[in-house]
Amino acid sequence: MPTKFIPDLNWSDVTPKAVFLNRRQLIAGAAALSVAGPAVAKLDYVKSDYSTDEEPNDISDIRGYNNFYEFGTGKEEPSVNAQKLTVDPWSVKIDGMVDKPGDYDLADILSGVTLEERIYRLRCVEAWSMVVPWIGFPLADLLNRIGVQPSAKFVAFETLVRPEEMIGQRYPILDWPYREGLRLDEAMHPLTILATGLYGEEMPKQNGAPIRLVVPWKYGFKSIKSIVRISLTDQMPETTWNMQNPREYGFYSNVNPTVDHPRWSQASERRIGGGLFGGRQDTLMFNGYEEHVAGLYAGQDLTKDY
Repeated sequence: MPTKFIPDLNWSDVTPKAVFLNRRQLIAGAAALSVAGPAVAKLDYVKSDYSTDEEPNDISDIRGYNNFYEFGTGKEEPSVNAQKLTVDPWSVKIDGMVDKPGDYDLADILSGVTLEERIYRLRCVEAWSMVVPWIGFPLADLLNRIGVQPSAKFVAFETLVRPEEMIGQRYPILDWPYREGLRLDEAMHPLTILATGLYGEEMPKQNGAPIRLVVPWKYGFKSIKSIVRISLTDQMPETTWNMQNPREYGFYSNVNPTVDHPRWSQASERRIGGGLFGGRQDTLMFNGYEEHVAGLYAGQDLTKDY
């Protein structure tokens, strides 16, 4: 069990309400309305001891700048194209080495769950970063409820495939569905969460609605969005970017400033919202969570297990 963070920041304490007005909406009018999206429900949640004390990005940054290739390869395309996605009803298939396999309605998954605000650093493999106030619950809570069998060693995840609503899936950008995976001890770590919202509201569609994974010490592409399947297995699962280019994207993909991407340095990052020439900072080992997760990799060579 890691030493807990001391919470001293809540999004409502540090961010004025005005940031909910996306700046692109003010500039571009109706086209940027999709970035802010339609009105969404507020969530009931508690503060978490696992939050960082860094100030979250504006909600406009988080909604308007992200990777979600199912809705386009541009950073702003998902904020427009994802609004067509139907997220209710939603179910998640849980299968493999579990005691209670089945197709679970999202409402059943969330039944009895205490949602927490987790203000986490987010580091993209492309060397940009944000601080995001996620709303979610530990993945371990769900895994314990469905019963993980002793032979299970890994957890595999899949994203929805629905090309009639997910325009990027009409093209061979990646091998759909998007797949990700964690070693079981990573999945059970208390920092690993399933998120259903951010900034106190339901998850925006462009950010992975209605439920996504968040693993804050790994590069952002490991935190798979719009999950429809969770499988427990005794074999390391195939993951999308590792399948696409194993030389550049390993299974673990821990944030590591000493191991460069083959095409760029990982030693520093650009904090979104810091301006065109500002906001550059050193990248932290395990994205700043080294004290809490380094023990998971004792004895591993992280230049090989990248």
